Amino acid sequence: MRIRLVATTAVAAGALTALSAVPAQAAEYDSALKIRGIQYDAPGSDSNRCSGGNTHEEYLTIKNYARSTTVNLKGYVVKDAAGNKFTFTASHTLQPGDYVKLRGGNGADSDTKNVVYRDNCNFMWNNDKDTIYVYKPSGSRADVHSYTKHGSDPDGNGYITYHG
Repeated sequence: MRIRLVATTAVAAGALTALSAVPAQAAEYDSALKIRGIQYDAPGSDSNRCSGGNTHEEYLTIKNYARSTTVNLKGYVVKDAAGNKFTFTASHTLQPGDYVKLRGGNGADSDTKNVVYRDNCNFMWNNDKDTIYVYKPSGSRADVHSYTKHGSDPDGNGYITYHG
């Protein structure tokens, strides 16, 4: 009886250790809306000039992974580790399987082209490492992912895929 108790305790402790070793960003949130990928390092030399810069080449792709639920992005918030944030203030509807690219710089938002511009010519994502947070209008977290240039981007192209 004592051997079984010790073995059971050891297995339970091992499972608890394995669970506590999972990083926070690996948690799955109850949300249809998730980060599909990020172009965190715009191709070429970084230039945050509004005219002739390349901040529009930096983008976050957010996808509606629901099978039958439409999601309106109005009120959703995207933040980075430093607290830079973007709030979707206008209605932008994502049908199941649809996505939107949240781009830096200025431009015309378009449902047909699946793009929303941050209307800010500063880069939001760090080229070496950062954390991306997506919050629902209620304030609860929809998704979160951290990256490092060398640990998360093995081919070094500045793009990382998350939920595929």
